[in-house]
Amino acid sequence: MNVESTPAASGDVLAHASAQGRLQHSIATTLLVIAAARAEREAPPIHAARQHLAAVYGATRLRRRLERETVTG
Repeated sequence: MNVESTPAASGDVLAHASAQGRLQHSIATTLLVIAAARAEREAPPIHAARQHLAAVYGATRLRRRLERETVTG
């Protein structure tokens, strides 16, 4: 038995398992993005508009607060 080939072989197995895990993670992430896009597309327009306005309002409030804090020091 050649002892030197065992670490390389186990390294190949680990590399393959790691690549397989990354591929599965990538597929799962892609499926989540697709599901989110479908859910957003299927959402009623009024609900989507309210969510958008809430996000804009929240961002505006945060920006104004940060500006006030910057001015007051």
